[in-house]
Amino acid sequence: MCGRARPIAGPARRAKLERVRGFVIGVVFVLVLVTSVLTIRPGGLRNQLRNVARRLKLALVLGGIYLLCSAVLRLAFPNNEPAEIAMIALAGVLAITFLVLGQDRQLDHR
Repeated sequence: MCGRARPIAGPARRAKLERVRGFVIGVVFVLVLVTSVLTIRPGGLRNQLRNVARRLKLALVLGGIYLLCSAVLRLAFPNNEPAEIAMIALAGVLAITFLVLGQDRQLDHR
């Protein structure tokens, strides 16, 4: 048995497969639920997916801004209480920015 791993057999393998199966079923369930909710909303699925894509881009940009500012504050002021408070304030400002800029766009009625 030098250098060879024994394959998982019996109940342990079955339990591992049940966990993976449960995870896959959960992911599929979430995707179906999200699709059905987005389809019900006004504007149809295409418009809602555009809003989702726009919000994802906005979240990535704001997250990058937070990481950059957080890194600068940590490097410039390590173990500093005002720097910690500034990071919390920055997170609050970025969250409010996301709530304001991440709203649904008006539907084009043609």
